[in-house]
Amino acid sequence: MSSNIKVLRICQHCGKEFTARTTVTQYCGDPCAKYAYKARERAAKVEASNKETLQIKNRPIEELKAKEFLTVRDAAKLLNCSIRSVYYYIENGNIEAVNLGQRITRIKRSAIDKLFDKPQPIIPQPEQRQYDISECYNLTEVQNKYGISDSALHQLIKRFSVPKIKKGWFAYVPKEVIDKLLS
Repeated sequence: MSSNIKVLRICQHCGKEFTARTTVTQYCGDPCAKYAYKARERAAKVEASNKETLQIKNRPIEELKAKEFLTVRDAAKLLNCSIRSVYYYIENGNIEAVNLGQRITRIKRSAIDKLFDKPQPIIPQPEQRQYDISECYNLTEVQNKYGISDSALHQLIKRFSVPKIKKGWFAYVPKEVIDKLLS
């Protein structure tokens, strides 16, 4: 390119406008170019460090995936749960395990893989019907009618997934559902 052209550009580092002599110039001067270079180098080092840290964190999981027989502790790490939970799964028959002696329980890797192959039962959700406020009690009416405490009512609503309608300051629950539950 010839050096007698003049192009107005914006510096990629400081954002100031400058006159460039070529069409590929990105920085207004040598200091901005050096700052940008250092920033790129710093970002590359941080990225390399993050990748290395991720590899170190994932190494134990990769080693566990390669093992054919796992201890209860290894299975807990692999399933991301507590050791007691793994023992619970063994006791319930969800995971097949062999007890080779006192404190020597081994689990086949394929037994853990089978956990995820089983089709899980789908719990049908009740049909959600739209209720009018005239068909509902507010929460204080339910408490007064059935002599139930505030916390017990909220637990009941949560446990049985009772539909709750919020209008302004008040919450309403369907009369027919509450009457079935509390009668």
